[in-house]
Amino acid sequence: MHADLILSTTGQLVTCRSGASPKKGAAMSDVGIVSRGAVAIKDGKIVGVGPADAILPEFDSNESISFGDHVICPAFVDPHTHIVFAGDRLDEFEMKIRGTEYLDILKSGGGINSTVKETRAAKFSSLVAESNLRLDKMIEYGTATAEIKTGYGLDTATELTMLSVIETLDEISHADLVPTLLAAHAIPREFRDRPDAYVDLVCSDILPKAWAWYGGSRFAASGVPFFIDVFCEKNAFDLKQTKRIISGASKFGFAIKAHVDEFTNLGGSTFAIQIGAVSIDHLDAISDEEIDLLSKSKTVGVVTPTVNFNLGSCDFAPARKMIDHGCAIAMSTDYNPGSAPCPSQQMTMAIACRYQRLLPAEALNAATINAAWAIGLGERTGSIEIGKNADLLVLDCKDYRQAAFEFGGNLVSSRFKNGKSIETK
Repeated sequence: MHADLILSTTGQLVTCRSGASPKKGAAMSDVGIVSRGAVAIKDGKIVGVGPADAILPEFDSNESISFGDHVICPAFVDPHTHIVFAGDRLDEFEMKIRGTEYLDILKSGGGINSTVKETRAAKFSSLVAESNLRLDKMIEYGTATAEIKTGYGLDTATELTMLSVIETLDEISHADLVPTLLAAHAIPREFRDRPDAYVDLVCSDILPKAWAWYGGSRFAASGVPFFIDVFCEKNAFDLKQTKRIISGASKFGFAIKAHVDEFTNLGGSTFAIQIGAVSIDHLDAISDEEIDLLSKSKTVGVVTPTVNFNLGSCDFAPARKMIDHGCAIAMSTDYNPGSAPCPSQQMTMAIACRYQRLLPAEALNAATINAAWAIGLGERTGSIEIGKNADLLVLDCKDYRQAAFEFGGNLVSSRFKNGKSIETK
């Protein structure tokens, strides 16, 4: 058989294989190691995986690269980011150090709304350029596929502009992107005393226009899903408002995500799971009953340990309990201008292992294959399996666990997207 490229290692080929569903429970501690393994690639897809002494004789190739005893593993998938924005929140960083609570900053008109002001005023070209620099950082640290949310527009025109920025980034960058409409990220200042009127605007104007945009986008043409998301939280959107927006979006065909239980449990997890959400995200305040409900569902729970780390909090989402109860767990950087200025899934893994007691294998599966399922792309990427995109990393270490053990640096030495080597700046 012929391949365009064969990558091999005398060390660990870490496949994170999962078959047709995300990993749950005990399966999360299995990363599918093939010792002295090889991967055969043709037309950007994986066509062979196994021991090198079986793959190398089976395939002739245009090029074959041996990486010695370095680790080959799936490229990271980041299922929850907010990297399209303008401005910064450095003043608020100092406020948090002095003890001001996040929700108090939000209530006073800061936080999300301060970024909204800057984003509304920014030029399209500036948003593309600045966001692409952030995306380049993510790619440098090993992310090849990422979800990006809107939510710093909070009006129809700017939300649509953000969607167009995401589409442009998908076209010009090395990463594959998934768009999410998060018009329900916060109540904008002009609707501060009329939150239900803003929900009216989202449902009657932003949703239909965003869905029309998607229909003509490169994402719809390639079968990439379009998600709706709502920040169901105190001082943001209550459960009634959340239900209205998500129910309205599902009628158009949006796939469903939900920001829930970050600070306050308002019942959002239960609703989102019951309506068939692809993922529920944050989950710091999720209840035991909702953990049980999540474990019996197809929904993926996405934890964001970088947020807790950035806020100086040790009150993390109970990821250890969720895995032990049979939930499918993914993890994300939540890369954003305020609560999680982190581009690295390696750092996310390091935090999760220390503070949420995940094993390195569980953290790697959560940042690859389960993260892919959390954005509806588990059949395309996130693991080294035949038929999937050849999105691969070479790590400068002999044991994959080093990626979670070491922190503050970057172990990625080579990146391959759809079988093509990526050079970063």
